Amino acid sequence: MANFNKNWTTDNKGFPLNDDEVLRYISVTPSENQVRLANKPFYAFIHFGMNTATVREWGTGNEKATDFTIKKIDAKQWVSTIKSSGATGIILTCKHHDGFCLWNTVYTDFCISQSGFDGDIVKMVSSECKAQGMDFGVYLSPWDMHEKTYGTPEYNDYFCNQLEELLTNYGEIFEVWFDGAKGSDAVDFEYDWERYYETVRRLQPKANIAICGPDIRWVGNEGGKTRKSEYSVVPAPLLDAEKTMKKSQHNIKSSLQNITSRDEDLGSRNVLSKNANLVWYPAEVDVSIRKGWFYSKTDDSTVKSASTLFDIYLNSVGNNCTLLLNIPPTDKGVIHSKDARVLKALGKKILSIYHKPVLVEKIGELSREKGYVDFNFDRERKIKYISIIEDITKSQRIEAFDLYIRKKGDRFKKVYSGTVIGARKIIKLTPKKCLGMRLVIRQSRSNPVIKSISFYE
Repeated sequence: MANFNKNWTTDNKGFPLNDDEVLRYISVTPSENQVRLANKPFYAFIHFGMNTATVREWGTGNEKATDFTIKKIDAKQWVSTIKSSGATGIILTCKHHDGFCLWNTVYTDFCISQSGFDGDIVKMVSSECKAQGMDFGVYLSPWDMHEKTYGTPEYNDYFCNQLEELLTNYGEIFEVWFDGAKGSDAVDFEYDWERYYETVRRLQPKANIAICGPDIRWVGNEGGKTRKSEYSVVPAPLLDAEKTMKKSQHNIKSSLQNITSRDEDLGSRNVLSKNANLVWYPAEVDVSIRKGWFYSKTDDSTVKSASTLFDIYLNSVGNNCTLLLNIPPTDKGVIHSKDARVLKALGKKILSIYHKPVLVEKIGELSREKGYVDFNFDRERKIKYISIIEDITKSQRIEAFDLYIRKKGDRFKKVYSGTVIGARKIIKLTPKKCLGMRLVIRQSRSNPVIKSISFYE
């Protein structure tokens, strides 16, 4: 027999509902940029550049501009193919670790204008994104194998000059992606992160800064995996976690707790109580459609199926994360037909979630008299998907919940138990006939504030 009397309004699983610690947790809320991010949670990475031409994952630092032998690209095909997947934006690897620049920079000859390629690839892709209504973002690798000033203070000037070019000449940027990847034999060198961030904030105030940045954190793996409980309110030391990646920086530790992006628990009350400073820092899941991040024909057999990508979508976008799916164009300048077919099929699967709405309700803040909420359907239905969205402007509050279907004779059966919700929770059920559903909040940080809940057949 289901026990509906024990819920957040009664025992809250033994946790305080509104003490000073809880108020500290729920005082952490997203910025306007982070709210926009939550509303567009699926976007794409394009890894393309010198490594595409030389068939490598990482460069050597010895390449010449003329080693980029690709003569044309089909930016329209790139954008339309990615758009068919349901993604709303594209982040282009404007400069990878090898240092080769895909735009006509004035700060180095190691760039597209010296390769024999006719055009500015960053301009071609950003213009096509604008034409097709897609957001455009940039990846600029702090590590540069080619640049002679790397490892000296002058390199920070070089990097910021190039960053300014990208942020002023290519329209609005929705995300700037930095990583801390660095070879073990590279010079030990401090990047001027604060200066990089100031440059982004000044020139593109609406852009989120990801991974080695204060707005979006790395989920901790590149395999599309997420945690059972993916929190957005986390300890502030995570802001520095990726700066230590692969010997990229000196080891930075919190005086209270050493925490990394790979830890399973990043935001429970137990973890937060040990950290004086907290931040809103949502997770981004970066994963490639193929084995590698740059195109290689030897990886043609490793293209993930639409079903596999759809599962990753449900476990990332549907689990309080954003999804950054890498799609590498070929050395012929197009997205491979196999990848294109899978992306189109993925887009159809995502649309299928929302194809048959049964009930969509806006809820708001629950009162102390509402330990659970009932939803009644117009007739007997077979519910397949449920989407729950918290109002994250009020922080992330729900810590545990159950879902029950209601059958004839007011009989209830539990069909799902979950933990945190946050920006979005998408639940896939084995469809069962029911007349309605009951959402029971078992544990919360203060009163739950639910923006909406939607049921689909």
